[in-house]
Amino acid sequence: MSTESSAERQTETIPEWKRTEVDALVEAITAYESVGIVDIAGIPSRQLQQMRAELQGVAVLRVSRNTLVVRALEEVQEGAEELTEYVSGQIGIISTDENPFGLFRELEASKTPAPINPGEITPNEIVIPEGDTGVDPGPFVGELQQVGANARIDDGSIKVMEDSEVLAAGEEVDQQLANVLNELDIEPKEVGLDLSAVYADGILFEPEALALDMEAYEADFRQAAAAGRNLAINAGFPTDRTVEAMLGTAAGQAKSVGLSAAIAAPSLAEELLARADAQLRALASVIDDDEALPEELRGPQQPVEPTASESEDGDGEEEQADEEMTDADTDADDSDDDEDGGDGDALGAMFG
Repeated sequence: MSTESSAERQTETIPEWKRTEVDALVEAITAYESVGIVDIAGIPSRQLQQMRAELQGVAVLRVSRNTLVVRALEEVQEGAEELTEYVSGQIGIISTDENPFGLFRELEASKTPAPINPGEITPNEIVIPEGDTGVDPGPFVGELQQVGANARIDDGSIKVMEDSEVLAAGEEVDQQLANVLNELDIEPKEVGLDLSAVYADGILFEPEALALDMEAYEADFRQAAAAGRNLAINAGFPTDRTVEAMLGTAAGQAKSVGLSAAIAAPSLAEELLARADAQLRALASVIDDDEALPEELRGPQQPVEPTASESEDGDGEEEQADEEMTDADTDADDSDDDEDGGDGDALGAMFG
């Protein structure tokens, strides 16, 4: 009997409610871009309903019998049947139009702290922190010490004297430790939907591939984008992201060529004149002969020293001037004497 006939017979013999459920699961698988299997073990029904409500608008969670989930995945095929390997224990199907990475981040962000029960395996080390427990002195201090905490009574209260690791990751929690943790309101585990695998665009993703450090990923992406842009610019490959920088580089290179070749273009005139002026002043600084320089580049004018002959001539002129002044003074004195003598003669004539 052919496989197709067997499948038809199997389909015909299953109860209608199962057929309806399989059809609904097939719809949940095929109507979205991504479909995954999530582990819901240990999540109370009330919290599961709350998580389902919080996912509204982002993803759809459907819980069904594992056998029906497998049947639906096998009916869809197209690669989705690879998810059947992860259908084990308490699981659900989650469907979304988000990409697998976005779905994983959404599920991780929705997890909340929760108490751990006796018999459970702790996913992380359990540490009772240093500080005041707020519990009055009593037998509880002995319970703390029995589970491995450094505790004692101090100032009328039970205090933990240092951070105390009481259970390593991967170990089972016993009843005594569970009671102590519950008394201290320590919730060492997170409750949420654990993604086992997700199928999208023909690729099966597991959580290890989806747990990205987004800050490091973004930094790597920016670095790669910058390197690609630089490569395109250096290779002369014009795009809307590189053409502006390429034109700026070309303009700068053209300007450098124009200045080096001293091309008299209006856009270069100011810089050419400034460069010529700087060169002229540099040359003037090493020339000793002021007469060879334009007036504005000459040094400050120094007073001219008289020559020896000029000094002698000057002395002669001064002596001559002194002599002339002496003669003039003598003549003036004689003139004064003559005037005085005339006056005496006149008086004598008057008085006989």
